[in-house]
Amino acid sequence: MPASIASIEADDLTKWYGRQPAVDRLTFTVAAGQVCALLGPNGAGKTSTMRMLVGLSTPNTGTVRIGGEPVGLGAPVLRRVGVLIDGPAFVPHLTGTRNLKLLWSAAGRQWPPPGLDDALELAGLGAAMDRKVKGYSMGMRQRLILAQALMRQPDVLILDEPANGLDPAEVRALREYLAARASAGAAVLISSHQLAEVQQLATHIVVMNHGRLVSAGPIANVLGDTGSLEDAYLAMTEGADDAAR
Repeated sequence: MPASIASIEADDLTKWYGRQPAVDRLTFTVAAGQVCALLGPNGAGKTSTMRMLVGLSTPNTGTVRIGGEPVGLGAPVLRRVGVLIDGPAFVPHLTGTRNLKLLWSAAGRQWPPPGLDDALELAGLGAAMDRKVKGYSMGMRQRLILAQALMRQPDVLILDEPANGLDPAEVRALREYLAARASAGAAVLISSHQLAEVQQLATHIVVMNHGRLVSAGPIANVLGDTGSLEDAYLAMTEGADDAAR
């Protein structure tokens, strides 16, 4: 996928679970070169949205396109997308390296992936890559999940809470990596509750509440005169809560 058409497009997405919509007529776009943060309280519909974006869930209405191509489970365009949502089911008795090789080779692709070295450096697992995953801590598993999402050197990244389990130095390294990928023309979408980190990284934000779009646009426009993403975010989501009552 050429960087010039790397993009994420959600058009009028709706997803129902039971009688309540988890996502309700949601529309937004992430263009090449942007780092967009998908924000919202717990239960706002962020993960449901991300699952639809990569074909893990089918919207009741609406469409998703990545790089101009329609998305569904197994769509060819997803080969150029780095995904961190829920995480893969690692084989506990295999090493970290063997697990990554298994995930990569399952689709008939030749090992190693193009971005493996950078992904492993960012994950920072070192010699632990040669140990069995069953002995990994939760944080180490998170870093292995991150490595598998980044090892394909993706043109589009869709990452749900990618900094979970990372220490401050690792969070900074991840921020620098994502900024560099965007500068190279990738479209990056992350969800996060770490608003201070988001304010340092994101160029654009999309705010959701109760499954609906609250605000979207360049982060500078959303901040306005407050200068604080935390203040702007709380004002938007608390106002949406009041309107919903």
